[in-house]
Amino acid sequence: MKYRINIKGNIVPNNYAWYYRWFDEDCACPNDVSGVLDKLTDEDEVEVFINSPGGIIDAGTEIYTLLRAAAKNHDIKIYITGQACSAASVIACAAYCEMAPTASMMVHCVSSGASGNHSIMEHTAEMLRTADKALCTAYMAKAGMTENEALAMMENETWLNAEQAKEKGLIDAIMFEEEEEIPMVAGSLFKLPSEEQMNKIRTAMKVEQDLKEANEKAMAECKKKLTQLKLSGIRLATI
Repeated sequence: MKYRINIKGNIVPNNYAWYYRWFDEDCACPNDVSGVLDKLTDEDEVEVFINSPGGIIDAGTEIYTLLRAAAKNHDIKIYITGQACSAASVIACAAYCEMAPTASMMVHCVSSGASGNHSIMEHTAEMLRTADKALCTAYMAKAGMTENEALAMMENETWLNAEQAKEKGLIDAIMFEEEEEIPMVAGSLFKLPSEEQMNKIRTAMKVEQDLKEANEKAMAECKKKLTQLKLSGIRLATI
């Protein structure tokens, strides 16, 4: 059997996925991937389609790890159909990968928000440097590049079309290679919804549920009164 996994929209932690799906927005989380991989038998195949601006790096690296581990025992093919930026570019390195000629890939350094005194800022900078070195191992393993080459690519926020990505070894092939098209797809970064935004949606969801329960209660009460009237012998007029 052939399974499909979509890495589309923002890459988010498992407990944030509901928020995006409430708005019918594309997103991907580790549970989406593990839910498919856990069902695989030896004969099954998996196709992963990526069109994502990236997202939370912890979620991205978890998905990368799940796919790379599964690729040791299963036929897994990855297809970049739109953009594979930031964390999505790491996921693209997990197994055999093809890229649409009109798609794009972007790699850059890890970013984070920080505030506080110089000690805190220096600690954050060191933490980010460590995270960059950890992430660059995905590019090194896929393309055979050195750590310095991978880090330089990240430092410069490098955008690659399909031909450039193939030249660097970050993908294995270009989809529809016999056709010549000009790749030109832009990407954008994002940030997770704030707790305030999520609380507003939680409130809206509760209001909706309360209204539903109130309507159901009112309907039940009406049916009860109608039944009582019928039992008392009162005829109900019809219009």
